Amino acid sequence: MKKTRVIIALGGNALEEKGRPSTAEVQLEIVKRTSEYIADIIAAGYEVAIVHGNGPQVGRILLASETASEVTPTMPFDVCGAMSQGYIGYHIQQGLKPALEKRGIHLPVVSLVTQMVVDPKDPAFMNPTKPIGPFYSEDIAKRFAKEKGFVVKEDAGRGWRRVVASPIPKRVVEIETVKALWGKTVVVTCGGGGIPVVEKEDGSLMGVDAVIDKDFAAERLAEDLDADLLLILTDVENVSLCFHTPDEQLLEHLNVKDAQKYIEEGQFASGSMLPKVMAATAFVRSKHGRRAIITSLYKAMDALNGECGTVIDENN
Repeated sequence: MKKTRVIIALGGNALEEKGRPSTAEVQLEIVKRTSEYIADIIAAGYEVAIVHGNGPQVGRILLASETASEVTPTMPFDVCGAMSQGYIGYHIQQGLKPALEKRGIHLPVVSLVTQMVVDPKDPAFMNPTKPIGPFYSEDIAKRFAKEKGFVVKEDAGRGWRRVVASPIPKRVVEIETVKALWGKTVVVTCGGGGIPVVEKEDGSLMGVDAVIDKDFAAERLAEDLDADLLLILTDVENVSLCFHTPDEQLLEHLNVKDAQKYIEEGQFASGSMLPKVMAATAFVRSKHGRRAIITSLYKAMDALNGECGTVIDENN
């Protein structure tokens, strides 16, 4: 019997915890805990590939590079993205492989440095929206904007952050390699949304200063791999209307028509839930019978069993 193909998009809470130091040691501890939930999904018979975000990590790498600019050359943004793919993927390998072995599953876990082609004329380059790096107070954020030339914005009531361009992904450069690895490994790919590159006239690729949203990258990957389900794991169990207000309404089911209506109404914050709903809706529309689920990392199996989460499909 053909196994259900699932692309898992891991949110920031899978890699970090608010209030805890952002050290490599703490991240590895959190990733090991995250890996237990992913291993449960694989043990239940699903075939998966994993996509993760990198906003805080790439922001810190870039900040460290800029801080050390007097003694060593500053790393370009695309190189910082590649560095974040490497070390986050390494942590997932360290966490997931033992979790699988504990369940009697002897699958390799492989991280693939992945490039993603974007359109150099994408309007996102004129309107940066993707949060990276740590949260700041409004005063500090605006001081950095003045001193360092950052673009800063308030992030869904959680504080102020630096933002960069977030173009729509067009093509996974290493997609044929991912297909070759599928079923033989658990592949960690399109990390941080993939390293954004543009195609030059001679066919070569050139990195650009941007961060691709990992939810859109996961959707692109899910289409290309003909996946059955896009599972977006975040820090809330359900998509909500009127989030964080007295009128908040949890959604257990969302069809693509209503999802589009709520998007147009501005129900979802651009730095958090909006790309998740947009990615889920795009995946469902791409082929009849596809579904997406948005839920908490810690409720992933319950959501797959239909017990919680927000299911997005074609049904009215």
